[in-house]
Amino acid sequence: MSKPFCIKHVHADVVDNASQNPSFSSIVDTYLSRRKLLQAGGILGVSTIVPLGLMSGVTHAATLAKATSLGFESVPLSSEDKVIVPAGYTARAFYKWGDSVGIAGNMPAFKTDGSNTTQEQAAQAGMHHDGMAYFSLPLGATTAEHGVLAMNHEYVDNGLLFKDGAQHWDLNKARKAQNAMGVSVVEVKKSVKGWEVVRPSRYARRITVNTLMHLTGPVRGHSLVKTNADPQGVAILGTMQNCANGQTPWGTYLTCEENWSDIFTNKGTITPLEKRYGIGPEDDSYLWSEVDSRFDTQANPNEPNRFGWVVEIDPYDAKSIPRKHTALGRVKHEGATVTIAPNGHVVVYMGDDQKFEYIYKFISKNRYQPNNRQANLRLLEEGTLYVAKFNDDGSGQWIALVHGTNGLTAENGFADQGELLVKTRFAADLVGATKMDRPEWIAVDPNQPGSVYCTLTNNNDRGKEGKAGVDAPNPRANNLFGHIMHWQETNADAVQLTFNWDILVLAGRQDTDKASFKGNMTGAEFGSPDGLSFDHRGVLWIETDVSTSTLNMKEYQGMGNNQMVATVLGTNEYRRFLTGPNGCEITGIAFTPDNKTLFINIQHPGEPAKGDSDPQHPTAVSAWPDGVQGGRPRAATVVITKDDGGVIGA
Repeated sequence: MSKPFCIKHVHADVVDNASQNPSFSSIVDTYLSRRKLLQAGGILGVSTIVPLGLMSGVTHAATLAKATSLGFESVPLSSEDKVIVPAGYTARAFYKWGDSVGIAGNMPAFKTDGSNTTQEQAAQAGMHHDGMAYFSLPLGATTAEHGVLAMNHEYVDNGLLFKDGAQHWDLNKARKAQNAMGVSVVEVKKSVKGWEVVRPSRYARRITVNTLMHLTGPVRGHSLVKTNADPQGVAILGTMQNCANGQTPWGTYLTCEENWSDIFTNKGTITPLEKRYGIGPEDDSYLWSEVDSRFDTQANPNEPNRFGWVVEIDPYDAKSIPRKHTALGRVKHEGATVTIAPNGHVVVYMGDDQKFEYIYKFISKNRYQPNNRQANLRLLEEGTLYVAKFNDDGSGQWIALVHGTNGLTAENGFADQGELLVKTRFAADLVGATKMDRPEWIAVDPNQPGSVYCTLTNNNDRGKEGKAGVDAPNPRANNLFGHIMHWQETNADAVQLTFNWDILVLAGRQDTDKASFKGNMTGAEFGSPDGLSFDHRGVLWIETDVSTSTLNMKEYQGMGNNQMVATVLGTNEYRRFLTGPNGCEITGIAFTPDNKTLFINIQHPGEPAKGDSDPQHPTAVSAWPDGVQGGRPRAATVVITKDDGGVIGA
């Protein structure tokens, strides 16, 4: 019997952070009543400017001049079923779901009717491309026309993946779905014909729900991650629900496990830990637990504890074993943004993407060594995890999540550091962290050390009865549009434990919601900011993720499909660079070192407003990118270049 597949944030309204910690919105109301929004490039609390190391997601490109303005005209809002970019630019889909990864001797073609086998899917691009990073070839180079792309495949849609959807469900179908999640690593090269995937390639790789991985850090070998299949608690099969990402200065890819709890079910008594992370008795989406007991927590109660981590992958070695770094905490990780502090310690910023959840940062125990990659590969194994508290006077603190401190003791449910990290959300609750409106991507300004930005995509539960409330004027109850916040670390130093915060922009529409802009935004209007990244010139790029059902609400009518927007900080101008096809999310941002090529991902084109895609009419919402003759819509990586060969955005 076919069961509907819900869109990716299937349990977004189920999990409720019931802690009494102050909400970000209530704090910001007090603060903004007597302090202006971030304007004209003004940064709070900067006392010194310290040279910074390489930034996450951005290969160092010091020769590029800092941007002072945008060199393209905004494209209009659009509801057309295609990717639209400004005049003088070309956008082309070139790595689509079902395309061969390029593994020698195993390069199956995509079948438009959904009939690719389980084994074929393991060698093909997964579904629903998400976070992504570009790595120059060879290792250590800044090559702009030859590299490796590593990217996430966040979830699956059974109505598209199979000819008959979820009918006749069995273990083989579940395995195919598992092979459609995870990560792709593909070699890409620019030729006279443009960018193409190199096939075959020694770098080509698919990492799936069944790929061997090792645990590192305090949870390695802990009783809470031991299973019958892994009695030592050190070797885990796979990664899943991979959302945004990070990129390290030593050339590795960080993939982040977000909505992993959607996969698990417990038809018995839900434990407090399972409830806190969103595991429920039913799964009408993936159905894996019906045929694979690994995802039934009654049969395997510790299996969920083996997910929710940041995973490090070496894209230069297809035989390397990915590692789950437990020192970075177990939450629904949206991304992991890496920067190097002035003293050489590695700092990783992370958001927990669910309503009323928290922002975290990790500081490594050891220091980055530019000429010692082997030592750097161990940097994320040891360090201290912190969670953010935002005060009503515009200041903030990073609170350590360390066993034995701040009430994090055995008496309060944390026997040791390993248990604390498995229960990261409980630990953050206890220390009084600030509830946020779904913290998503985080970006560090390459031109302003210690200056950090985070998208808070939306929260329509803000202000509802029984939920954290807000006071007028902003941010808003029923926060459908979201906002982007900023904080400046004390002394421009990422390892400092205090900061000052402010708001970059409150998203919305200018025709009916002018108050939300507070006069600091001109140009493009947008909602639900999600993807966020600086390019090599310091331009800030914003991608939106308005769900299909929300796009149909009256508040969003007329705003068209999801989009990509750019701004130069201090100009207060936002320009719309791209609009996507019907039903899609815009995500994934990766620039080549010369800033002349931009890769982005189009996720779930054709996503229906409710339920699973119809396998009998897969192009009902969208036929992108191949048209109706292509059989079904396909998530894809899009390569964008300027027709004159120039710098993107200039």
